[in-house]
Amino acid sequence: MRKTVTGLALLAAAVLLTGCGSDSGKGGGGKADGTGAKGAASQGPSPAAKAPDAKTGADSATHSVTLEVSGQGKTQIMYNAETSGFEPQTLPWTKTETVKLIGAEQKAGRLLTVVPGSIQGADGALQQAPCVIKVDGKQVADNDGGKNPKGCLYRLK
Repeated sequence: MRKTVTGLALLAAAVLLTGCGSDSGKGGGGKADGTGAKGAASQGPSPAAKAPDAKTGADSATHSVTLEVSGQGKTQIMYNAETSGFEPQTLPWTKTETVKLIGAEQKAGRLLTVVPGSIQGADGALQQAPCVIKVDGKQVADNDGGKNPKGCLYRLK
């Protein structure tokens, strides 16, 4: 239990550092590892729409990102994509956003995260709720049905 709480605290700090520091929607410069539960690391999906950003004039790439948490009941969910939050949700839960990578984010990437809280498993014991991250309709990360206490992580480039 202590490892799970410590891991969640570290992940929360990484998410907060990634999302802080700008109203422009750009992620921060945190050094979080962007590997997903199945080893999906720093490779973004194939071609994304690229167009100059209206505010900066820099090239941008746009992706549809879907965050999912399955299960039944209610649990806390912490997430970070185009927006971020930490709030109680009724399961199953889905959030789809358009994420726009601008300038250096296309090379460095932006960390996408979903960290679900606990739900009651089939055996009656508490376990982390299963989560999935999809980019442009393709699954890029999961937490192995709730077995990986880090939740779902993916670095979008």
